[in-house]
Amino acid sequence: MPPFLAYDDSGPQNPQNSHTPLLLIHGHPFDRTMWHPQVTAFAPVRRVVAPDLRGYGASPVTPGSTPLSRFAADIEELLDALDVRTCVLAGLSMGGQIAMECYDRLGPARVRGLVLADTFPDPETPEGRRARNAMADRLLSEGMRGYADEVLDKMVSPDAHPDVKAHVHRMMAATHPEGAAAALRGRAERPDYRPLLARATVPALIVVGADDKYTPVPDAEAMHTLLPDAALHVIDKASHMPNLERPEEFNRALGEFLSRVDEQS
Repeated sequence: MPPFLAYDDSGPQNPQNSHTPLLLIHGHPFDRTMWHPQVTAFAPVRRVVAPDLRGYGASPVTPGSTPLSRFAADIEELLDALDVRTCVLAGLSMGGQIAMECYDRLGPARVRGLVLADTFPDPETPEGRRARNAMADRLLSEGMRGYADEVLDKMVSPDAHPDVKAHVHRMMAATHPEGAAAALRGRAERPDYRPLLARATVPALIVVGADDKYTPVPDAEAMHTLLPDAALHVIDKASHMPNLERPEEFNRALGEFLSRVDEQS
């Protein structure tokens, strides 16, 4: 049975390869093309899998509400279908929260490392829950373009290259409103991942843009303090998408972390 999700599967697929596979989980409201700089950098030496989440990109849309547990189950099914037995999970924003949910689901035997970029583990507040559901209603009634126009300057730094800004806007505007709304409703009900991270037994890398307004540096610092074995990397002149805004620096931090996981595997 083919996987439910659309995905790219790049790099060497020999199970004996000494480099741990890397699975990249995009944020909202993006798609797998946001990881192009990382796929390009790391696929020459290791297997890199980048799916479109349910409701995003080329993956099927399911209306209603998509909880993070459903996203994580999709990731597990994809890993099984591709016979990826162990991996490093890297997620940005909502993708980071899905990575936490995957770690809870799959455990350290299968998830050998976590990369949590521009994300946070706290549960939603009552105010935040109302705001996410209101935004879901708005996207269903108005579509994505107005939202994309409105938030672009918060997603990327004013210093970002025009091509990066255009790419981010294009991903947001192309997302199906039903898929985005379902994710917002599901994310509003997310659990508290702080106890999970406090007992994590795998190494973690926390990356955050210095100018991120959605998940500011203090959130990353709190998560760094929480995790037993974590490194924190703050990327200057970047906002919510440092992997696209400052790919060289992001890839350098990620590459060092992956080398460490490889040595431990």
